[in-house]
Amino acid sequence: MSLKAKEKLSQIGKRNDNKFIKEKNLYDAAYELFTTKGIHETSIDDIVKKAGVAKGTFYLYFMNKYDIIDKIILKKASGVIEKAVASTKEKNLNDYSDIVISALDYIIEFFKENKKLLKLIHKNLSWGIYRKALANPEEFKIMEDIRKFFMTVVYDNEIAAEEFENNLFMIIELTGSVCYSSIILEEPANIDTMKPALFKMIKKMLTN
Repeated sequence: MSLKAKEKLSQIGKRNDNKFIKEKNLYDAAYELFTTKGIHETSIDDIVKKAGVAKGTFYLYFMNKYDIIDKIILKKASGVIEKAVASTKEKNLNDYSDIVISALDYIIEFFKENKKLLKLIHKNLSWGIYRKALANPEEFKIMEDIRKFFMTVVYDNEIAAEEFENNLFMIIELTGSVCYSSIILEEPANIDTMKPALFKMIKKMLTN
């Protein structure tokens, strides 16, 4: 390879590194502002100022403020779920309901230590965002991998895919509501008190 070609590749690499850094700075700035100042009180101007980039740079990566919110939630949520799945795999469980509850237990324990993230995810996570992630497997590969893992469990336990999707929706809604009320508000009791009842209800839902 000629010296000129090497220099060109080096320049491309630096540009890609700069793009990555700018995008990461925008994500980090937005997440900190959303979890401290609040979503409605945070503007794009606030985000770019904190990230140290021009406003035009924001629109190279995101359509608007709500686009970055969706992507932050997907990145954060998929990261937590990925760790929950990894932890569950290590236990070598066979029963479908035990696998789901094991993953949920990891997630709940994580949110006990990360209340800011729980507030952001619970208030803004929607089924539409989940669908959006699955529709963009290249951008959100982790979510597709997680879905494949659970679908394997579903097939092994001879559960209909539609039933799994419906159960997943209800479990996400139920767990999210209980976590928010019990961890953030401690109502009607703290999460350690509520977990046995929550898991009992989920297990019943999955085994009926």
